[in-house]
Amino acid sequence: MLRDRFSGLNEFVLSAQEGSFTAAGIRLGLTSSAVGKAVTRLEERLGTKLVHRTTRRLTLTNEGEAYLASCLRVLGELDETESFLTTGHQEPVGRVRIELPATFGRRHVLPSLLRLSCQYPKLDISANFSERLADLIAEGVDIAVRIGRLKDDADIAARRLGVQRLVICAAPQYLDRYGTPNTKNDLWSHNCIVGLQRGQKPAWLLRNDAGEFEPMHVPARHEWGDGEAMLNAAVAGCGVAQLPTWLVGDHLRRGDLVEILSEWSGGEMPVHVIWPRTKYVQPRVRAVIDELVRLADEDGSGFKP
Repeated sequence: MLRDRFSGLNEFVLSAQEGSFTAAGIRLGLTSSAVGKAVTRLEERLGTKLVHRTTRRLTLTNEGEAYLASCLRVLGELDETESFLTTGHQEPVGRVRIELPATFGRRHVLPSLLRLSCQYPKLDISANFSERLADLIAEGVDIAVRIGRLKDDADIAARRLGVQRLVICAAPQYLDRYGTPNTKNDLWSHNCIVGLQRGQKPAWLLRNDAGEFEPMHVPARHEWGDGEAMLNAAVAGCGVAQLPTWLVGDHLRRGDLVEILSEWSGGEMPVHVIWPRTKYVQPRVRAVIDELVRLADEDGSGFKP
């Protein structure tokens, strides 16, 4: 019975990773037909379709995506246990799935992930750089970095890494052409550059009359999917943008951008690393969390602009 539960698992995982039964068969030393039949038997046992079969490539169903994430977690835990039994210490082994904010992740987290991958040869990393907020548990994500306030969730553990401070800025050529806004209400007569917010009105974190920061809706002339694109648009003179200091600091110092509305801006957003709450954090997950915390504790770290 236990053997039956693992039957077809390797064939399914490799087929999903390689995108075809043929490629999976080459790695397993089997024919593509044998791999396909093993996956079919697995689907029959589970009572659900895991893959869509086409003449050119395999794609996973929603059920297949969820099952693959579970399989990878189980295989990763087995790899770590075997490594511990063989070497006597818990070396990070297996794959870690990480979701990162696009620009922040590339600039501040990617270098650390590259160092970890060199330090631990058995640590495999799958990192996605996106502004989308993934459901960690439903999507099988091990770690995510979030900028902004976190929702209360008993299933999620979090560690604060620092804060990012926001400033409003524009290029000198834009201000020469359209004038400099003097109050936050003046923004309604300007071209605002905002992040892409599907289904939500664009808002900036601005100081209210009581001196407290709160979201305020602004008119969106240009919407961009990540901070790098917003920065490029602002430097090109396309409009006014609210961006973090770690992203615009060099441009402000060079004069490519000018800070404006300073009495209304300056709000801060917390930066956290989060992961599914569990009694035992796997060494591969702990290694990444510890590296991010180490970075945050360093003087001059990008997590504390």
